[in-house]
Amino acid sequence: MSKTIDFYFDYSSPFGYLASERIELLAAKYERAVIWRPILLGAVFKVTGQAPLTQMPLKGNYSMRDFARSAKEHKITYKHPANFPIGTVAACRATLWMRNHESESVSKYTTEFVHAVFRAYYVAGKDISDTAVVTQVASDIGIDCEQLSSAMNDQAVKAALRKEVENAIELEVFGSPMMIVDNEPFWGNDRIEQLDRWLAQGGW
Repeated sequence: MSKTIDFYFDYSSPFGYLASERIELLAAKYERAVIWRPILLGAVFKVTGQAPLTQMPLKGNYSMRDFARSAKEHKITYKHPANFPIGTVAACRATLWMRNHESESVSKYTTEFVHAVFRAYYVAGKDISDTAVVTQVASDIGIDCEQLSSAMNDQAVKAALRKEVENAIELEVFGSPMMIVDNEPFWGNDRIEQLDRWLAQGGW
């Protein structure tokens, strides 16, 4: 697959989770590869002045209702975490380390890991801000947890995440999920249907 869908997300984003469960089917329909691009919404919010939806006046209760309703619509298991929002630095570093790894024996796990981390948080209610939880999730799918633990503290991996966030902001990525296809941005789980029509028609 030469063409891609760049999928920008933060593990602390419920809509990022819901879209992650749907984007691969769409990508396969148009013979595209999903490039998982983890970001930190906290850094993005410093630029936009936004805050987590659940912490915003008037929008908070609505967002909680919408998370659950959207999950039910698409038949995706969803349990709102008790600890929300949550720090995702460790999980994002781990994701980048896998995605960028020179060995296909490691990078091949990236997609499975993304889904496993999201489900650990939004299905099992695990504390994914804890590096021990992240490494256990990785271990459960076959990743060497000692190697991963070392990688999450590696300065090069830390720098890679900072650069990923900086690049996202330069591309005007302001939320999660944001999908970029052929330089066209689509923001939100509820834009997947529009993205489908866009790809089917070749844009408009």
